[in-house]
Amino acid sequence: MKIENSKWKNNPSTIGIQFLSSRSSASPPNMAAAIFLLALSLALPSASSTVAFSPKDNILIVCGANSLVNLPDGRIFKTDMGSAGYLQAKDDVHVSTEPGKGLPSPLCQTARIFQSEATYSFHLTGAGWHWIRLHFYPMNSTEHDLKTAMFSVSTDDVVLLHRFSIDANQTSSYVVKEYLLNVTQPQINLKFAPVSNSFAFINAIELVSAPDYLIPDSGSSLFPVQAYEGLNRFNYQFVYRLNVGGPPITSQNDTLGRLWENDGSYIKNKAMAANVSVPANVVKFPEDFPALIAPASVYSSAVRMADAETQQPNFNITWEFKADPNFDHMVRLHFCDIVSKSLNDLYFNVYINGKMAISGLDLSSLTNGLAVPYYKDIVVNSTLMSDSLTVQIGPMKQDTGSVNAILNGVEVLRMSSSVNSLDGEFGVDGKKAGMINRGTVAAVGFTMMFGAFVGLGAMVIKWHKRPQDWQKRNSFSSWLLPVHAGDTSFMSGSKTSLGSHKSGMYSTTFGLGRYFSFAEIQEATKNFDSNGVIGVGGFGNVYLGTIDEGTQVAIKRGNPHSEQGITEFQTEIQMLSKLRHRHLVSLIGYCDENSEMILVYEYMSNGPFRDHIYGKNLPPLSWKQRLEICIGSARGLHYLHTGTAQGIIHRDVKTTNILLDDNLVAKVADFGLSKDAAIGQGHVSTAVKGSFGYLDPEYFRRQQLTEKSDVYSFGVVLLEALCARPALNPQLPREQVNLAEWAMQWKRKGLLAKIIDPHLQGSINPESLKKFAEAAEKCLAEHGVDRPSMGDVLWNLEYALQLQEAFTEGKSEEESEESPEAMAASPTVSSPLPAADPAVETREPEGETRGNDLADIQNTEHSGTNMFAQFAHLEGR
Repeated sequence: MKIENSKWKNNPSTIGIQFLSSRSSASPPNMAAAIFLLALSLALPSASSTVAFSPKDNILIVCGANSLVNLPDGRIFKTDMGSAGYLQAKDDVHVSTEPGKGLPSPLCQTARIFQSEATYSFHLTGAGWHWIRLHFYPMNSTEHDLKTAMFSVSTDDVVLLHRFSIDANQTSSYVVKEYLLNVTQPQINLKFAPVSNSFAFINAIELVSAPDYLIPDSGSSLFPVQAYEGLNRFNYQFVYRLNVGGPPITSQNDTLGRLWENDGSYIKNKAMAANVSVPANVVKFPEDFPALIAPASVYSSAVRMADAETQQPNFNITWEFKADPNFDHMVRLHFCDIVSKSLNDLYFNVYINGKMAISGLDLSSLTNGLAVPYYKDIVVNSTLMSDSLTVQIGPMKQDTGSVNAILNGVEVLRMSSSVNSLDGEFGVDGKKAGMINRGTVAAVGFTMMFGAFVGLGAMVIKWHKRPQDWQKRNSFSSWLLPVHAGDTSFMSGSKTSLGSHKSGMYSTTFGLGRYFSFAEIQEATKNFDSNGVIGVGGFGNVYLGTIDEGTQVAIKRGNPHSEQGITEFQTEIQMLSKLRHRHLVSLIGYCDENSEMILVYEYMSNGPFRDHIYGKNLPPLSWKQRLEICIGSARGLHYLHTGTAQGIIHRDVKTTNILLDDNLVAKVADFGLSKDAAIGQGHVSTAVKGSFGYLDPEYFRRQQLTEKSDVYSFGVVLLEALCARPALNPQLPREQVNLAEWAMQWKRKGLLAKIIDPHLQGSINPESLKKFAEAAEKCLAEHGVDRPSMGDVLWNLEYALQLQEAFTEGKSEEESEESPEAMAASPTVSSPLPAADPAVETREPEGETRGNDLADIQNTEHSGTNMFAQFAHLEGR
């Protein structure tokens, strides 16, 4: 009997059914055998190789081909020629070769060549993990020697290949580069950039959705051995994938289209290892096990210690891999005890790079059975690596049962660097990752130690030379200094000072940017002219200044008599010194002179987002403009939550803290209340601070801050953008005072369109409004665990924008065909929107928008006015 489709292999129930159907005239013995097979299959759990997975996105492209290409695994690759619409390139060069037995794959018959930068653009159906597989085969061509090509490949966010070329020394010239990216936007662009005087080429591209559980958020670190959180914040390249002890597995036998090599060429001493295998249907997958982590055929084969060596427990079986020491790696180890005859009989150790990764591994205790799959993710820091990575297994060397050890599968994944690169030291934006040259570690360490001693000596000398009245002075330097000798708290009630430090000290130490003298600040602000004040708060004033012959900046001058202002200054500079993003307001520099606390920021000429949607007589923004501003803000917040190792919670997200530049590009501002997220914890316990109307109710009740608190506040921002009214307005009827509650009541009735800004009536695509409203509703969920991440919110807003753009294009075409009379007869929908009344807009009270702690919030009647980080058109706090 021949099984034509690979998805039926290793499935006894299907074999039995096909046997019966194909042998209708079977003799009784054969019929009995078929029935036995069918009964056996029903008694055994199904193997993961039969688990179906339907990817939302399944884009398969063969480059430069004129027709479809069918692979043996049943997949069909479409061409990028003609009207496919994927490719934007200045040149149209493609080559082909005659099909023959010498080709490693049907995808190698054609290739696309780029002599200048080219981009493939793909629209996606859903966010989340996506495979990207790039196929390269330097076929023979009379015009181009593809083996000489050198180029880089990147997406909008991730560097995939840097100055890549086919290695002439490798055994096979057919190369498949495989990546797993966490995509958060509805379109992904794949850019090919040849180096100077060279060219790029590509044979085929795969872009396919992957199961969400493929990369869980938690794993273990190698040294010290402890929990490692945040794995799904990285992007990955699969460097090695081995079916240990078994034959290679192709895409015909892997539901996710993966290739698994045999491990034989990676074992250092094959005499120490013995292969063992069982039928795939013997493997028992628990109901809660992510069945597509690996096929059943991976778990049904293994390498164990060779029989001749089991009496010598002082040896290990070793697999060795080449690795790039500039990147962290995640090693995924697959285990399944198919050798033991009883429970709790097999205990062994696992080592990575000579360090203990798992001690006394007892698979039967972890899985409550034999032949049950188990896997472990272990992160190997780059500082623990050389040019190679080793995996070893060996017995515990104690009297604990069988002297044996097993391994079923290994995957080695390169993790993206600090600049989101998977190859080379530079990111997409040209920023350089903080990579370590191990040859200079000792020298750097000595230099740092020497510098530390010199710095401490200078501080001691300066301390002894301090003036008599040092505690009566207030200086920016004392606030910047992280340690204050003899003082138990910051500035001891805002009256502590350590005197001024030399200019430029903190620009290198804390990343504060350019140093400005006080004279420069005076000149920039015309000696702090009151007519130049663009913001006022408890911290002091914000002035519009001019530097460098015309560059406008926002200059924040701290009030040394305000404890709250000084504390927020401290937090602001701690945050901005480590943050750089297009959608975050940038710190340009500082002044530390004459006991002043002054920070200089980029000037946001169009002021806060709120001024453009209500409260000011400014031209109304279109729906597309509002969506783009919301998207920019979401990108900034997403970076705060995920762009640093620890993550940052803004804690005061609102429309007055979203500022707009000349081109209405949104940037998040005001980090005076921000908090570092707690590593390894779900929340930060802290006194409640923020602005009424935007406060996460769960944070208010429990005083436990999470990044989902920002998500709730952003949901209120989305409603402000849609309804053009404040988050709180006590002048309205009681049921309308709170925007979030009022708008969600209309949303649940299906009548949200009734309360949108009248300026938007008739201009919003209903599907765009629906997607936007769904995003806002999810953000405003009562419990944080039910709210989406900012990445998910960003995805939905991008999708809403795409729907709106398509709608606008279609409407423009229709309107061009309609007569003026028909346009005049178009019905309009009235809106009961309270904030549309100018009288209501001007009744919003001014004053402090934050409570300093829980008691302040409980005693504050209302907040909703401007904050100190609004550097343009601000009216008070």
